[in-house]
Amino acid sequence: MSPARFSLFYRGRAPLVLASASPRRVQLLRQAGATFSVLDPGPDRPWPGQAEPRHGTRALALDKARRVATRREGSVVIGADTVVVLRGLRLGKPRDAAEALVMLGRLQGRTHEVWTGVAVVRDREQRTAAEVTRVQFARLTEAEMAAYVRTGEPLGKAGGYAIQGQAAQFVRRIEGDYANVVGLPLHRLRAVLADFA
Repeated sequence: MSPARFSLFYRGRAPLVLASASPRRVQLLRQAGATFSVLDPGPDRPWPGQAEPRHGTRALALDKARRVATRREGSVVIGADTVVVLRGLRLGKPRDAAEALVMLGRLQGRTHEVWTGVAVVRDREQRTAAEVTRVQFARLTEAEMAAYVRTGEPLGKAGGYAIQGQAAQFVRRIEGDYANVVGLPLHRLRAVLADFA
């Protein structure tokens, strides 16, 4: 492999495909220097029963990767799924502004977990992993939370906030992988991809 084509992130020869409609995951993978294509796996599936976050996110990530892998034979397909968990309560993507406001009210002044499951599939070969990061929010007033919701940023984001956006100002402390909170734990994914090199 020539120096110009050398990749620190993924050293395999098979084409890399991201099974995601998330612009944040696309940006993170680009930031890592990966060359890849993007294919939307379709609508999100329901949470798998009573699965714990580490298992549920991996199952959903695997489902996304498998759906795309059937259309991209021979490619290495990456799937990912993220959920916010507060004291055992799963917070997915808010359906509307009212639900986003409720989520922020629960998160403010507390520490929550962000779990992301990743899956890599090539034909019949597959690997999964999960990463957790703990995030502590500052206390927020009703007016601050309402103003944030009015920006529209919470919609479509697990837990109703975007740490890479305006919500960064609410974060007092983070323990773990920052990229995981954005939606794709690059270090964990790189380790899984090493099995496909």
